[in-house]
Amino acid sequence: MLLIGVDFTSAPRRAKPITAAFGRLAGEAGKPNVELIGLEALGDWPAFEALLARPGPWLGAFDFPFGLPREAVIDLGWPQSWPELVRHCAALGKAGFRAALDAYRESRPIGRRYAHRATDLPARSHSPLKLVNPPVGLMFLEGAPRLLTAGAKLPGLHAGDPQRIAVEAYPGLLARSITGDSYKSDEKRKQTPERRNAREHIVETLVSSGLPGGLRLQLAPSQRADLVADASGDRLDAALALMQAAACAQAGAPHYGLPSETDPLEGWIAGVPCT
Repeated sequence: MLLIGVDFTSAPRRAKPITAAFGRLAGEAGKPNVELIGLEALGDWPAFEALLARPGPWLGAFDFPFGLPREAVIDLGWPQSWPELVRHCAALGKAGFRAALDAYRESRPIGRRYAHRATDLPARSHSPLKLVNPPVGLMFLEGAPRLLTAGAKLPGLHAGDPQRIAVEAYPGLLARSITGDSYKSDEKRKQTPERRNAREHIVETLVSSGLPGGLRLQLAPSQRADLVADASGDRLDAALALMQAAACAQAGAPHYGLPSETDPLEGWIAGVPCT
């Protein structure tokens, strides 16, 4: 099975593309490695849609929220089945989606403006209703409808093509398990030696120690240098998502390491323990 890790953006372009890392499980039994085959920069939506349409078997881990908080969906009176919810949000368009979430946020008490999914709190991830810094709501709006249109299988959310399996990734979750130091920035002035050292530490840990389940990242020297040199962290985040994809593939069907009782509106982030 081909493994794919995707660092996502809601506005792909040449200067800030969607980044995909490709790999496969390798190594001896009991000593699994994740071999990094290559990286691709997807500079527009057609390129991303072509990735989703690639024939399987593949399992991809995508760094954007697949669902919305059930609390918010009910409050807004939006559809309570995932496919219909995604179609409803897509039909609103960016302006309508933004206006609805802005109004909803203002209707809530200060300190509780953002509803969260069950998976967001243990993952320490942003609410999918957040529209700036980072705009994860817009990432949902751009990513989820394309997954639905592509017909991929989303364990716990949507029964699509079992040869093309998509799970929600959060590279920052894996990075934080290795270091609490900041390791990336899109701002030139913040692309410091300290952040480079943090990337070096993350890569070294993935290669030498690996994940708790024993998975280790297998890199050529040039690939390792590439992950460390990319100050934006996009390539490293794609590689981290690839490791999350590999852990899900290793866990196998039917749940791929996700909780068996995933909320079918909210989804679940790969690697987050069920509390």
